[in-house]
Formats: sequence, C-alpha cells, structure tokens
Amino acid sequence: MKKSEVSEIQNKNIDALNKQEYDVTLIISEITQIIADLKELLESKDVYNVSAYKSRNAELRRLPVEFKFTVPSFIPQRINTEQLFEHFGSLSGSRFTTECDLAMQTSAMPSSSGISIRYDSQIITTLETGYENLNHVTCLSDNEVWTQGNSNIMKLYDLQGNLRQSIKTKSGNTPYDIAVTNDGDLIYIDSKDKTVNLVKKTTMQKVSRPRRWWKREPQEIHEMFRLQEWKPLRVCITSSCDFLITMTCDGRQETKLTRYSGFTEKQSIQFDDNGQPLYSYGSYILYVGENRNQDICVADNKAKAIVVVTKAGKLRFKYTGPPANGFSKESFDPIGITTDSQGRILTADHCNHRIHIIDQDGQFLRYIDNCDFRYPCGLCTDTADNLFVVEFVRGHIKKIRYYV
Repeated sequence: MKKSEVSEIQNKNIDALNKQEYDVTLIISEITQIIADLKELLESKDVYNVSAYKSRNAELRRLPVEFKFTVPSFIPQRINTEQLFEHFGSLSGSRFTTECDLAMQTSAMPSSSGISIRYDSQIITTLETGYENLNHVTCLSDNEVWTQGNSNIMKLYDLQGNLRQSIKTKSGNTPYDIAVTNDGDLIYIDSKDKTVNLVKKTTMQKVSRPRRWWKREPQEIHEMFRLQEWKPLRVCITSSCDFLITMTCDGRQETKLTRYSGFTEKQSIQFDDNGQPLYSYGSYILYVGENRNQDICVADNKAKAIVVVTKAGKLRFKYTGPPANGFSKESFDPIGITTDSQGRILTADHCNHRIHIIDQDGQFLRYIDNCDFRYPCGLCTDTADNLFVVEFVRGHIKKIRYYV
C-alpha cells in the first residue's frame, strides 16, 4: 500500500470519529436540558404543563450508529530466494588460513565505513623544514601546512616545499604548540609567557616587482588571554570552534584540560568519577585532539597512555598499546595525536618509530611502521584523510596515505 493511500484511510477514519464524537456530545447536551426541565416540573403547580409532558426515553435510548473500522493487514509476498542471491550474493564456506595465506591476501583492512586501512602505507611526499628539532604540524588547507620547531619562528609551507610565510612570536619565546581555527587563523601557545595568541589569516597582496607579483602581508599578533597560576601546554580547535587546552600548575602539582569559548572558560576536566587525576603531572607532552563523535583524546606521554573522555569529561577508556603485542606497557611512547573522518585515532609512538591506529572505542587496528619514521611526534590529517607526520630529529614532514 502506498503512503498516500494509508494517509487517505487515516483521514477518513479521523473524520468519522469526529462526527461520532459530535453526535454523542449533542445527545448529552439534550439529556442535560431534559433533566433540568423535569426538575422544574416537579416543583411546578401548573397541572397543564405536567399533563402535557411526554417522555423521550425511548428516543434517547437509541445511541448514535456505532463506528467500526479495521486496520490494514499485511499480505506477504512469496520470497524468491534465487532473486535474493542474484541481488545480494551468498556466503561461501568457511576455511582456515595460515600466516602465508594472509601474506598473499590484499594489503588492506576493511572497515564498516567502506574505507579500508592499508597495510602498505605509502609516502606521498616529504617536506624538509630546516628545523633541527621539529615538533608540530597543522593543516591550513590540503595544500599548506604550518610547522613549529625549536625556534621562535613558525613557518608555513606548501606541499612542494616552498616557504610561504614565517611568523615570529611576539615575546621571542619558542611556541609550545600551534593550531589553525576553522577560519584559517593561526593559534600558538607561549607556555613560558602563559599566553594563548592569535594570528589572523593573511591574504595575498599584489606587488609590482619583477617575477614576484604576490606576497602575504604580515599580520599583528593578538594576545587572546593570559593565564596566572596555570601554564598552557597544547591546544586543539573543536568542531564547534572552542579551544581545548591542556595545562599544568607547578604550585599545585596538577594537570587539567580546559575548554574555552572565545575568551571565556567553559569547562574544566581534571578528575575521573573516583576523584583520581585523569592526566599525569610532570609531563609537558600532553597533545590533545577532538574526535568526530566529540570525544576528547589526549596523548599522555608520562602515563604511556591515550586518555579518551566524552565531551562532558567522563572517562571512556585508556589505551596503553595493543594486547599481547610482545612489548611492555612502558615501551609505548605516545606523543602526537590526531583523528580522521572515520573516527579513528592515530598517535605517534615516538621511540618505537611507528604510528598506532585505534578505533573510537579504543580497539587497536594496526601500526604504520613501513615508512622509515625517525622519532615521529606531531600529527595531523587533511580533509582527504592523508596523514602528516613530523620527524623530530630529521626536521621532516611526511605525507602518508594509509587508507584505500
């Protein structure tokens, strides 16, 4: 039965019920009036009116026509199994496979989203930044990335390795972390100065110089806010344009994560349901990211764990490495962290020179360990889920394709 036919039946039934309700209400009103008239007759001394009264009991006993309706019934069609096989296919018999069989199969791990993770991750390009120690990378676009290393200058590169812009910190201190807002502005953390700073997105200006017709105009650095007791460490921008900042307080020997909306502190996440600290004190390596389900993911290097909480700050899980992987928990060395469009969490295992990929529930999926990483740390992904990996010592950024 079509949707329009069902709607028509519903409308007819509603009209019939409304009419029946109206008829019953009318009869009730008449009976109420008759009862009032009879009370007046009982108290009346007018013999003519009393003798002229005629009872309406027989008339009022006839109720309105009872309304009956039947609901539509489902009449199933005979299922043609051959057609089902033709449209959807069928299952083959199960079999056991050996390690040699697995090695000969496809080099991708299928996912429920239809996008598979490659076993043979591929290096698309390598950028040389000139930093002796490179810490972080964040995408301005799919074609440009901001970088931050062991100097007070942040550099913007295109994927051909061309330096597009350099920005020096306002205080002259080395920035501790960088992020790009949804509007394309650059945010950097000055941990020594306890400030969070904003550099507005620059535009290309035309200049009349031979062979160089465009340049980026320098922009002023704006101090968004300055902390007093707490020291900001790492930052990320959420899908709702909030700032998530990990921070530590040496006086209290405490660490927490704070959400800011503009200049206003909106949320503080520090303890679990048992009152225990969620994050380690004494480690400045607390990279933070937001997953697509709005979980907050922190790479806690001192705890050797990825700590994931809900948007409300409730602990979901801690990932300390894959089970029975042949390594002790202490060998897991998480530093950088990022997520992709499928909700997967990627973290750099610094001293083991590899990347862990886990799902949004903390289940280990696989390593990326075939790209000759040397001390990977900062990570980010672009809109096409390509992974950018910082190599700390080499000062390189590798763009990796890790999916099919």
